[in-house]
Amino acid sequence: MKLTKLRIAGFKTFVEPAEFLIEPGLTGVVGPNGCGKSNLVEALRWVMGENSSKSMRASGMDDVIFSGGGDRPARNMAEVVLFLDNRDRSAPASFNDGEMIEVSRRIERESGSTYRVNGREVRARDVQLLFADASTGARSPSMVRQGQIGEIIAAKPQERRRIIEEAAGIAGLHSRRHEAELRLKAAEDNLVRLDDILRQIDTQAESLKRQARQAARYRGLAGEIRRNEALLALISQGEAARALQSAEAKLDADLRDVAERTRAQAEAARRQAVAAHELPELREAEVTASSELQSLVLARETLDGEERRAKSRAAELEQRIEQTASDIVRESALIEDAAGALARLDEEANALAANGANEASIEALRDKLAGARAALTMTETALAGTQDIRAAMEARRAALETGMREETDRAARLDAEAGKVRGERDALMSDSQDGANFGLLEAALDAALAVAKAQESELALTEARHAEAGADELKTRAPLAEAERKAQTLETQVATLSKLLNAGTGGFWPSVIEEISVAKGYEAALGAALGDDLDASTNPASPAHWAQTDAADDPALPPGVEALSRLVAAPAPLARRLNQIGVVARAEAAALRTLLKPGQRLVSKDGDLWRWDGFTQAAEAPTPAARRLAEKNRLGDLAIEAEAARATASVLKTEAELAQTALAAAAAAENAARQAHKSALRDVDVARAEMAAAEKHKAAAAARLSALEEALVRLD
Repeated sequence: MKLTKLRIAGFKTFVEPAEFLIEPGLTGVVGPNGCGKSNLVEALRWVMGENSSKSMRASGMDDVIFSGGGDRPARNMAEVVLFLDNRDRSAPASFNDGEMIEVSRRIERESGSTYRVNGREVRARDVQLLFADASTGARSPSMVRQGQIGEIIAAKPQERRRIIEEAAGIAGLHSRRHEAELRLKAAEDNLVRLDDILRQIDTQAESLKRQARQAARYRGLAGEIRRNEALLALISQGEAARALQSAEAKLDADLRDVAERTRAQAEAARRQAVAAHELPELREAEVTASSELQSLVLARETLDGEERRAKSRAAELEQRIEQTASDIVRESALIEDAAGALARLDEEANALAANGANEASIEALRDKLAGARAALTMTETALAGTQDIRAAMEARRAALETGMREETDRAARLDAEAGKVRGERDALMSDSQDGANFGLLEAALDAALAVAKAQESELALTEARHAEAGADELKTRAPLAEAERKAQTLETQVATLSKLLNAGTGGFWPSVIEEISVAKGYEAALGAALGDDLDASTNPASPAHWAQTDAADDPALPPGVEALSRLVAAPAPLARRLNQIGVVARAEAAALRTLLKPGQRLVSKDGDLWRWDGFTQAAEAPTPAARRLAEKNRLGDLAIEAEAARATASVLKTEAELAQTALAAAAAAENAARQAHKSALRDVDVARAEMAAAEKHKAAAAARLSALEEALVRLD
């Protein structure tokens, strides 16, 4: 592993950002005692993952932050960045995506440290493994600190073994093995905890077994109730036998009624026979009308067919007319083309007749052509002699021009080279005499430093906003968790209570209590008024059920007494019974009971009962029916509370999501500011490099100017 650069800001005595280049070979830092040389090594160890404040010569890890001195205030943040050369791609796969690895550790006062590799936040363990795989690290023997040579000499065998293992490059494997052992230990602890949970579940199972025995007892009681219901059915059967006798008497009366109605039916049959005698004539008339209708239908179909054929013939004729018109147009075009061809043929015939008259003039022209060719031959002979003389003269002239051109080119090359040297000399002299470039570079460096300082201030501001957003987001978590817990608890209670209330429903004949809802607080009154009658069904097929009856002759309740039916929502078959039950205060019952009519009764809100026949029942423990009705009302209240709690949780969740969004935006802003700060620092580096390059260029220009002066003397 090759370290290339170390950047420190706010760490111990390095209050201002500082960079140390680690060039190839040996890099030394020289200075008096107390100037901070050891802080460089501690900065290296700290960024490599050192977590012991004593190793950092501090009482706490926050002490590595610059604490102020002189006229400089204390800092709230310290950061160390280490640059590693990864051109050979020997880093772990997760960090092997670039030629340079940037490892940074940042600490804020009272907030702990954060590690980043190439700008991505990682665990301290990841950084320690990164350096352990390269046989180095915060506590590696390769990091020689004060007094370490003596420690190595006096080291125990185990410590020497660790040094040898690190030199062999297997320290990372031992570190991973230690982490795996810790995870195995945690798994063993989880198994022990699982055994405790299993024992707890066994205890709960015992409790459930007791509840199962109670349920079995309940089933026994339910069986006894069913036997009592069977006895009630037997009693009802006796009453049904008596009802059968009365029904037989009614049957005799109905038979007499049937005989009377039979005579009426015979009279109706006689009238039907008379009507049947008249029916054939009507049927013959119907057949005649049907035959006429059929003839008309056939005639209509014939006319429809003729109409379709006529339309088809008309369409065919129209198509033939269109085709004939197109044929006429085509034949007209052919006639016009033939007429044009005849005209062209006439013109060509006239032209051929005119050419026959020019044959005499053609012979005269041929004679003139022969004379011209003879003159051309003589001229060409004279031209050839003249060209030979000219060629000799041109050859001599070319030789002279070549010599002159070579001398001229040589002089021009020397002049051009001298001019080029003079131009380069003048340019170098103007560059060496003009100090504006250095001024611009210095101004650019100052501007880059100012931008870096401004970006540092912006970074500190965004970090503060990020911390504030994190605190706001943290504040929303507890109310949201409490609201979620409350809503979940209420929803669980609603689901459990609904399940318990629905456990007894179903079967062929569900009890009427499942269809009743009562005003809150009057459950005991309804239970005392109806008692076991609430277990009956409204299904007519049930052995014991509520049936719809006429209430036209029922007496009214005493004056001032409110009917229980106004407080209860129940099926229609119970309306008559509920209208005859009044709800009164316990103190008024004694005076009102004497006014009750047969079948009427009074109940109090607490469950007292006064019947018309003198039967009185004081309020006791609530009946199962009253408890069931109360639980139904409680279920409604719980459902409302659960809905309100869920709405509150939704509002808090929205607030939490807004806080999380703000936190993410603050984190993004901090990251952007951090990147801008890094960019500004890079600009400072570039400006410094350009300044150094300009100075180097100035020295090179002076040497070149001297060489150009010597070359110019030689060329002249």
